[in-house]
Amino acid sequence: MEIFARVVSAGSMSAAGREMALSPAVVSKRIRRLEDRLGTRLLQRTTRQIAMTEAGQGFYERVVAILASVEEAESFVTRGSAQARGTLKVTAPTSFGRLHIAPYLGRFLEDNPDLAVNLDLADDFVDIVGEGYDLAIRIAELSDSSLVARRLAPVHRILCAAPSYLSRYGEPRSIEDLQENHVCIAAAAQDPWRLMGPRGIEIVRTGAPVRTNSSEVVREALLAGVGVALRSTWDIGPELRDGKLRIVLPQYRASKDVGLHAVYPSRRFLPAKVRVFIDFLAQLYGPSPYWDAGLDAWLAEPNVVEIG
Repeated sequence: MEIFARVVSAGSMSAAGREMALSPAVVSKRIRRLEDRLGTRLLQRTTRQIAMTEAGQGFYERVVAILASVEEAESFVTRGSAQARGTLKVTAPTSFGRLHIAPYLGRFLEDNPDLAVNLDLADDFVDIVGEGYDLAIRIAELSDSSLVARRLAPVHRILCAAPSYLSRYGEPRSIEDLQENHVCIAAAAQDPWRLMGPRGIEIVRTGAPVRTNSSEVVREALLAGVGVALRSTWDIGPELRDGKLRIVLPQYRASKDVGLHAVYPSRRFLPAKVRVFIDFLAQLYGPSPYWDAGLDAWLAEPNVVEIG
């Protein structure tokens, strides 16, 4: 089962063999033996790639849970004398992972010397079961699913602009002023904006001269004074504090209840390596994350404009 799961996650028998120190011939023989015992084909093989059959997909999803439960059972027996071990495979949003996970991996690995971390950064939602991830870090309003989610921290999104932009165009005084007389920049997936304010939810369609699919491009354009953007405080907290950015229309903020979550497959036993990483992040961030330091007054009172 472990060899089959490794072949699927690695994408080929040779890659799985390298990970497990087995020859491709041995890997292929073990897969054939598994298929013979089950009486069905799990993988479709070509000269260039492998793909799961329908039976293989269902089997893989269950095998991943079984292997995790075995690991957790072994961890339970040895928990008194051993720390979490193995390789932890994590996916996270690109910017957040670079800013708020990567700098702290050294501390985490010092506390867990028997663990290795494989951190993949991507802005698309990945199939964590199908692609063999232990957990995903997601910034979203989560929908119901078979996955388990633990909220790690709140996420606040605010309107802001660079002083250079505001000196040229002035500060917007209303949503109508913002939409009619200002440049609003957003990645395609974040357009339009849904803002909560004194009049309830209002929609702002950006229509910016800069079009991009990259949130990081929006951030750089914002800092360069191109326009007004709706950004998360985890992304621009330092720039707000040092004056590189200023909050505009502080009575408005994103309407959705978006949070930072650790998401992992639903199972009875949570592997120790997953548990310690989630606990580490929950303690690192918490209900008042460090990136919101200095913004407490504004977050508590939306009408506050000045940031100390």
